[in-house]
Amino acid sequence: MTGIGLPGDEVVRGLAAHDISAISDALDRLGIAGQCLGIRPLHRSFELAGRAFTVRYVPVGATRGTVGDYIDDLEPGQVPVLDNAGRVDATVWGDLLTVTANRMGLAGTVIDGVCRDTGRSLETGYPIFSRGHWMRTGKDRVQADAYQVPVSIGGVRIEPGDVLVGGADGLVAIPAGRAAEVLDVAGEIAEHEERIRAAVAAGARLDEARASAGYHDLQHRGE
Repeated sequence: MTGIGLPGDEVVRGLAAHDISAISDALDRLGIAGQCLGIRPLHRSFELAGRAFTVRYVPVGATRGTVGDYIDDLEPGQVPVLDNAGRVDATVWGDLLTVTANRMGLAGTVIDGVCRDTGRSLETGYPIFSRGHWMRTGKDRVQADAYQVPVSIGGVRIEPGDVLVGGADGLVAIPAGRAAEVLDVAGEIAEHEERIRAAVAAGARLDEARASAGYHDLQHRGE
């Protein structure tokens, strides 16, 4: 069950073809803190790759706000990235948003917080990555504070247009200006690891296959 960005966005499509672990290792090699701690797919089959449309939430104040009516303004292939400060007591995504996002062809949704109405996501195959799920509405508890601003997801700063890639093992965020660089390094890492797997399958010792492929330096950050 995969959501992938716009057909013409070759960098996003290239990153989507790589295992999330290879991308994580590439981020380490390049010194980019992009692994979003605690953000997981609602179902382990869910994958996504696309560019961020960010929404920042805050608790309601004396003047009541809304949870936001942004969804109709997104483009196919984008990823709503919702920063609810990690709150797990009030949701900012549910059934109506899932149905709409799926119809619009969005790549998936990322939440630093929780979602609800999970059955609809599983039924439609629409990818959601979050801290979990709970039924209590965010209405009258949180409100949309700003759109298309820097947000924090799992301790990672994400700006509008940054690339999100998610898989069974979690979610990574890649700064837009470095996405092509990360793609190149992830490809190099994946190639080396495939050489190791092939050597082991042919009967080689793992330690020797690793040494031959330079495994222990794959994540080493260059000077």
